Amino acid sequence: MENDTFPRQHARTLRLTLGEPRNITVSPDGERVVFARSSSGHDPINKLWALNIATGEERCVFDPSVDGEHSRTTAEERRRRERMRESAGGVVTYSTDAAVTKALTTVGSQTYEIDLITGCQKTLSIEPGVFDARFSPSGDTIAFVRDGALCAIKDDGKEHVLCSDTSPDVTWGLAEFIAAEEMARHRGFWFSPDGQLIAVCRSDTSRVLQWHIADPSRPEKPASIHRYPKSGSANASVSLHIVPVHDGSVVDVDIPHDYEYVNAVTWSANGLIVQVQTRDQRNTRVLRVNEHNGECHLVHEEVDRHWVELVPGTPALAADGSLVTCAERDGVRRLMIDGRPVTPNDLQVRGVQHVGNHVLFTANHIDEPWFIHVWRHDIESGQQDRLSPDNCVSSGAGNDSRFVLRTTSIESPVAIYTVVGGPHLVSNAETPLVSPNVRFHLVGPRRIPVAILTPRNSEARSLPVLFDPYGGPHAQRVVASNQSLLVSQWFADQGFVVVIADGAGTPGKGSAFEREVAGDLAEPVLSDQCLVASVLPQLEPRADMTKVAIRGWSFGGYLAALAVLRAPDVFHCGVAGAPVTDWRLYDTHYTERYLGDPVRNSENYERTNLVSEASRLTRPLLLIHGLADDNVVAAHTLQLSSALLAAGRPHEVFPLSGVTHMTPQEVVAENLLHHQLDFIRRSLSLDGA
Repeated sequence: MENDTFPRQHARTLRLTLGEPRNITVSPDGERVVFARSSSGHDPINKLWALNIATGEERCVFDPSVDGEHSRTTAEERRRRERMRESAGGVVTYSTDAAVTKALTTVGSQTYEIDLITGCQKTLSIEPGVFDARFSPSGDTIAFVRDGALCAIKDDGKEHVLCSDTSPDVTWGLAEFIAAEEMARHRGFWFSPDGQLIAVCRSDTSRVLQWHIADPSRPEKPASIHRYPKSGSANASVSLHIVPVHDGSVVDVDIPHDYEYVNAVTWSANGLIVQVQTRDQRNTRVLRVNEHNGECHLVHEEVDRHWVELVPGTPALAADGSLVTCAERDGVRRLMIDGRPVTPNDLQVRGVQHVGNHVLFTANHIDEPWFIHVWRHDIESGQQDRLSPDNCVSSGAGNDSRFVLRTTSIESPVAIYTVVGGPHLVSNAETPLVSPNVRFHLVGPRRIPVAILTPRNSEARSLPVLFDPYGGPHAQRVVASNQSLLVSQWFADQGFVVVIADGAGTPGKGSAFEREVAGDLAEPVLSDQCLVASVLPQLEPRADMTKVAIRGWSFGGYLAALAVLRAPDVFHCGVAGAPVTDWRLYDTHYTERYLGDPVRNSENYERTNLVSEASRLTRPLLLIHGLADDNVVAAHTLQLSSALLAAGRPHEVFPLSGVTHMTPQEVVAENLLHHQLDFIRRSLSLDGA
């Protein structure tokens, strides 16, 4: 586009994700790939597509923009998109039958059935309010949630309520906040392989704290009530049940009462299993469930003195009935088959994409964490082979017959989608207007992963420095992916040495590295950033260590504020976006994993509390927060700002009306980058500021 800039492009394209294939499903016969994709890199409305693998032909099988329904979504759908960090519209989620011959999707107030073979479609006669509509494996029954009740449409074509409750605090078939936000469990019901039974979660939030999220820019609008389980408070009470589709009777699953979290539910031809976890997260159990009487039998238990890490895609039962899990063994996270590690002790397993006759999983070599590859493990032979090419970050979806790789690298400006042994999927994503100029390093005796980005074609002998970390658990920033480094490169092109350091607690470097933050999310994390700063002149001689800024969002925002409070000699200004400032105000599952119970382990919360350290601020600090954020609520920033004001410490606050933890609004996202750049230039007294 004429007069385009990277901040404008980045905002317009929702971080350059629009136009990419997403939500990929491969048919078990290996003949079709089904996926959602918008028509261009700036089109936010996803259509549903089917790829014929034999011919390489792509065909649009459903276009939701035809009737304009894409603009209307339920409250449950909006919450799910926030939990999944999904900003696009149209076909955001869909389900298929087991053979992947037909699909079901809800767009706005209408639910559609699409024949994936012929491309024919029909609007189903279902009342509005449908959420998470799914086919049974055979495709003859549809189940969904409406107003917290689990419903089904059976052979008679009529809607039947299978499970419901008179209390508005009780839902059937929905993932509660903690499951969706912290456990990557976005579902609340699962069909049996024969489609005759449904395993369903019942969630009672009556004891969960009520928080109120208001929009101060619209005082006439009432605040929304949000059930938020802050650390130390009550979680939702979640139970599992078995419901026959044709009579609606309920069988209770006998989960032990001291296992508070339902992490994962999997139902395959080899049976129904559920993974549950204690409140302190040091113990998980995989239970086999008798689908007729709800009795549970222990099949696997994992114990860790710090916490048991939840790995996406596990546990699962393989085609031969063996149990597939992941666990910390020999210093790394390893793939386990029936309790036996099958991956080498130099690979860190990151997730499991498929379990059948093979296990498809992602992992990185412990000494090169910025490369993440897709691997295939043959359960019968024990053979493992890598499916992804060299020097890339890969993920994907598939089954025993076919697998679709998503590959990004420094060399490729956009992600590449390839059917292994077959054709490519077209990506309509825009080519970014910047290109990373990056070098990777392992720093210090613990070999901290570091990426350093510098301006292209700069002749300057001295450049100010910008640290741009996330720096905390569950998020890796130092990756060999063009897309992941674009914003950092844009800042570098404004005349900075940009440094990204994945220090203590970040993934990819093994079990001990991740557990270095146990009991303290502050000092170990900040110490690693300071260590990298101390050796930066050796890695990049142009770095001017008298002018060092730090910026970050979410945990990165916490780290940025922490840095200017505790290390003002190293960091001379900070931009803290949506920061946690008092861990007592953050959710149970995340916070208690690292800091423990706020009553019994109060010292852990005190040593990580930024509000109590407000009087230490001597450097410029910009606080940014979306006032509609229901994950890191705006109270974090407002309470820190009040404490800074009370201590007489000047600072700036940039409130974002109507903005959640994401910043999807184009004008907000674009100007937010410019505002941060302006603040950093002013604060470091750079020429032209």
